[in-house]
Amino acid sequence: MAGRVSGKVAIVTGAASGLGAADARRLAEEGARVILTDINEEAGRAIAATIGGRFVRQDVSDEASWPRLIESVMNDYGHLDVLVNNAGIAIVEDIEAATTENWRRTLAVHLDGTFFGCHYAIPAMKASGGGSLINMSSTAALVGIAPFLAYSAAKGGIRSMTKSIAVHCRARKYGIRCNSIHPGSISTPMVHAALEATAGVKMMETPDPEATRLALGIGEPDDVANMVVFLASDESKHITGAELVIDNGDTVV
Repeated sequence: MAGRVSGKVAIVTGAASGLGAADARRLAEEGARVILTDINEEAGRAIAATIGGRFVRQDVSDEASWPRLIESVMNDYGHLDVLVNNAGIAIVEDIEAATTENWRRTLAVHLDGTFFGCHYAIPAMKASGGGSLINMSSTAALVGIAPFLAYSAAKGGIRSMTKSIAVHCRARKYGIRCNSIHPGSISTPMVHAALEATAGVKMMETPDPEATRLALGIGEPDDVANMVVFLASDESKHITGAELVIDNGDTVV
């Protein structure tokens, strides 16, 4: 069914590569007007041009960037319907190796970025008659992953934050839904870097990267982007406060 989010205005953070790029592309394919943000301006602008979207350079951990972004979207489009809080970083450090600097930077990007996004998007969505907040968490929020201490902590915080926001918006009858997505291993630059750092596997340098992906049980970005489209669309109008796991069953075996 084409046009599942036709006419909706969506912001996708961390959209210059990986899941964010796939989310932005699928939303655009289904009719949304998409604003892509990232610190990687060159790649972000290239993807925006490809999908017919608009790019804004943004560090999501910079609070001042959020009211500017939301105000410009409301001025230019008149409403905001979807926010995908996707921006993230993953530093390979366990509890003993972790540095305070990397701990704080990881939490700033994930937790502060998601908090700021939801905090500033909610008034705009209220004025727009409702909307969908989609927060990218991870299976790292559900199970212990030793080499990713700060990342796991941040994603766990996003999981809980999402539920709190969902209950808040429901109680106040804002018509705003808030859900978290929990991908397992998906074929993105972040996961490729993690594989190399933790297992020495250089997936994209193997003779057949696609065969390696399948052998390792790694998903594709569209496996997540299709869920984003669903949550952005009115098809999911009765779903809020949910944690949607996309991991091919890894967390249940």
